[in-house]
Amino acid sequence: MNTNNALISLKENVSTPIYSLTPFTLLDYPHKSACILWFAGCNMRCLYCYNPEIVLGKGSLSFGKILSFLYSRKNLLDAVVFSGGECVMHKNIIPLISEVKKMGFLVKIDTNGSSPEVMQKLINKDLIDYIALDYKAPKSKFEAITQSDLYDPFEKTLDLILQAKIPCEVRTTYHSELLLDDDLETMIQFLQNKNYSGNYYIQYFKNNVETLSKLERSNNKIDCEKLSTPTIKVVLRE
Repeated sequence: MNTNNALISLKENVSTPIYSLTPFTLLDYPHKSACILWFAGCNMRCLYCYNPEIVLGKGSLSFGKILSFLYSRKNLLDAVVFSGGECVMHKNIIPLISEVKKMGFLVKIDTNGSSPEVMQKLINKDLIDYIALDYKAPKSKFEAITQSDLYDPFEKTLDLILQAKIPCEVRTTYHSELLLDDDLETMIQFLQNKNYSGNYYIQYFKNNVETLSKLERSNNKIDCEKLSTPTIKVVLRE
């Protein structure tokens, strides 16, 4: 499919993969103004997920409507964040991102790392400016926490990102009943072995919100300084 045909297909696409749109944020792309596209559906069922309405819900916005919105924000926003759910599992995500890049926006992908083949294509086409990769759990607990067998694709995606040297961050949601300090240390050691360096972001589980699974309260107490290493700084993200 050539570029013009791809654009026509996107504009005429009547499917509605996007659950909702956040028209403006200064928090989700480092040092940039952005909007967020929230894609419905996910191929994981993380026990602590606090976006069940997105993961289990259906979209309401077509690619055509999103393109119209973005055309109206050219030269007003710096970036577009593709999030979810899991955005890269959707058909036509590559031509959509390609069109967004042509409009001059920076592109950030929030991903669980489950689709390395799509990630490789995006990297080959130079369509990504920043990636936030969710590191759900160490291999020993990955299936239990995510209700999926997608650890190997996650690891392959991490390898692709690091090899491509794309600006990125790795982040983990912490629940004290799911992850122990030893688990976090194992995960940090894994990242060091992959030659990841920089910040490793931990966000606490949100107590008292609706999640995919009923969980006990998390004590939400970790020692970031103790967990940090000379090459990886553990940062608590509020």
